[in-house]
Amino acid sequence: MKNNMWIRKALLVAVTATVGSTAFATEGGGSIYPNGAENYLVGAMPPPGVYALEYLSNYSASQLQDNNGNQIPMNFNLNVSAAATRLIWVTNQTVLGGQLAFHAIAPLVNVGVSVNGAGQTKSGLGDMTFGPALGYHVSENLHYIVAVDINAPTGEYNKNDMINLGRNYWNAEPVVAVTYIQPNGINADVKMMYDFNGRNNATDYRSGQEFHADYALGWGCSKSFVAGIGGYVYQQTTNDTSGGMTVQNNLGRALAIGPSVKYDNGKGWFVTVKYEKEFDVRNRPEGGGFNVKMNIPM
Repeated sequence: MKNNMWIRKALLVAVTATVGSTAFATEGGGSIYPNGAENYLVGAMPPPGVYALEYLSNYSASQLQDNNGNQIPMNFNLNVSAAATRLIWVTNQTVLGGQLAFHAIAPLVNVGVSVNGAGQTKSGLGDMTFGPALGYHVSENLHYIVAVDINAPTGEYNKNDMINLGRNYWNAEPVVAVTYIQPNGINADVKMMYDFNGRNNATDYRSGQEFHADYALGWGCSKSFVAGIGGYVYQQTTNDTSGGMTVQNNLGRALAIGPSVKYDNGKGWFVTVKYEKEFDVRNRPEGGGFNVKMNIPM
């Protein structure tokens, strides 16, 4: 009976935004935010102007972990690739002492899953993200951003499909991101988020609240290069509810770490690359993947 429950969850795997990690603790698997997508310079708002960021990702997993962190015996494979374009408009206005900005993200996703011989592949637009942000520059080295992201159910969804590109509910996500920069020294970044998930009206299911943070820690080898590590932490903080009833023993948890590098040409263009391997996983797939972020001034 327990294995049948996990097979059903695997067959309902959902992918949203850019790839980071796809989970089974929340409904259908996955989270609104792609854990691990961010890297260096996440908390440093650029000067006024319009910017385009491109996120390229690939994630794969071949095992599922249960509530005790043990692998669930089944033939399981998941692979997700994504390209997400993010547009940022940094205005000349200040609010509460912070530089006002707005952004929007449109992700294109390709996902394939197979479970005990049954499988499906889908491609298309995932759930889009938009919201305001305030950027603060404490010093030449220390910067931070506070924001609220709104995630909209724009991705294709059918409760009877094995795979869905969207989650079919709205989400509000407060964000705090901090960046510390030394051209020849420590570079440290963290982006902390907390998710409030809406109800999926098609299934009468509400996924629990989630805390997660992307991080990067490196050493500036020169004004252009930073090398170090990056990853994320994830913890579901409240239970899911289905039909008004609490879903027990289903809180997701995961950690990830891997090498991370950044190249900056000093003229506003930069690229970050990292590989993350997940561990200490509960109620989620366990795998790993690559994340690339490119900033292009317009």
